[in-house]
Amino acid sequence: MKRLLLASLLGSTLALNVQASTVDIQALEKAARAEGAVNSVGMPDSWANWKDTWADLHKLYGLKHMDTDMSSAQEIAKFAAEKDNATADIGDVGAAFGPIAVQQSVTQAFKPSTWEQIPAWAKDADGHWMLAYTGSIAFIVNKTLVKDIPRSWADLKNGSYKVTIGDVSTAAQATNGVLAAAIANGGNEHNIQPALDFFATLAKQNRLGLSNPTIQTLEKGEVEVGIVWDFNGLSYRDQIDPSRFEVLIPSDGSVISGYSTIINKYAKNPNAAKLAREYILSDAGQINLAKGNARPIRAEFLKLPADVQAKLLPQEQYAKVQPVKDGAAWEATAKALPQLWQEHVIIEMQ
Repeated sequence: MKRLLLASLLGSTLALNVQASTVDIQALEKAARAEGAVNSVGMPDSWANWKDTWADLHKLYGLKHMDTDMSSAQEIAKFAAEKDNATADIGDVGAAFGPIAVQQSVTQAFKPSTWEQIPAWAKDADGHWMLAYTGSIAFIVNKTLVKDIPRSWADLKNGSYKVTIGDVSTAAQATNGVLAAAIANGGNEHNIQPALDFFATLAKQNRLGLSNPTIQTLEKGEVEVGIVWDFNGLSYRDQIDPSRFEVLIPSDGSVISGYSTIINKYAKNPNAAKLAREYILSDAGQINLAKGNARPIRAEFLKLPADVQAKLLPQEQYAKVQPVKDGAAWEATAKALPQLWQEHVIIEMQ
């Protein structure tokens, strides 16, 4: 493996393929300071408490930051379309999209100093992507609009309220919502037909919402029941009004997945992007994510503050939650899902 090039390369990109043990943090900090900024996509302040990480990077290293919120698929498309005219340095994509980004040759590799503490299943062997945090698919229920709170997918199917899942063709949260419904109804990464049937039923009843459940749509009362990552649901609930919403893991099954940082192959601020990844995977960066109700990928190596631990959902709610068991199969299914969704679900809304 190539070693990290040091201070003589201040004005250029540091070595792409970095062995974790060779990361020279001081040299990386110096190079990042010289760039002075890091621009992200899909890493807004309200998502998994990114705001604290951006604030820390500015305070500690003088990095200015700007984010453009977009879906995982849109991030990869942006990297590919802009190439040398890149306006983004780093992105955050759903687990299934990390390998897709590598296949499209829009990423560059960097292994942080905590590389060995990231599970093998949660990272690309060469360091092109790695999960920073995990989440499980949950329901967020507006209790002022829904009196009979659904606690399972079965309850959801039998209700009368509208269910908002988001854009399955582009958003990793929505895609994993489909997988969670499949798991709860006897399907898996290979077979999502049970989920397609489930959502087709909602579509026929005019009970399916396709807008993304966001803090804005929730606050406006546009979402009765949203399908979201647990960390997003908990964050939205706390920011809007804890008494107005209930967040819960469906009792008959869900999926745990996560999000990976990808560094743009064409980044204008590559060293700042690498330093951002280094910080995100550090203890402080991981605790920032936990403050946003996300489960840090290095959780077993951290001691979370008691107040942060107390914000999370009770562990017993996760009894029927399972990880993606066949990553290759799910990657293939996720690619096919937009067309399947159109053919089986959207058609029922016509």
